[in-house]
Amino acid sequence: MGKRKRKIKREVKDLVIARLGVLSPNKKISIGSEGEFTKNELIDRVKQGDELGKKMIEVELDYLRSLKDITKDILADE
Repeated sequence: MGKRKRKIKREVKDLVIARLGVLSPNKKISIGSEGEFTKNELIDRVKQGDELGKKMIEVELDYLRSLKDITKDILADE
């Protein structure tokens, strides 16, 4: 079971990195009191797994869960 948990985490990291990868390289992203970061800086932080990287993963997962819930609600109304 431990291997599966690690694989999921790696897959989640890869997903977040892929989502960050489509951001414009010329824009900076402001992360609250943490400051401003380029997409490459955020990708590096996710890869490192530091606190900011973990926060980015959490934010992306929350976004995807919300998107899933909204989509589910829309489809249920049809």
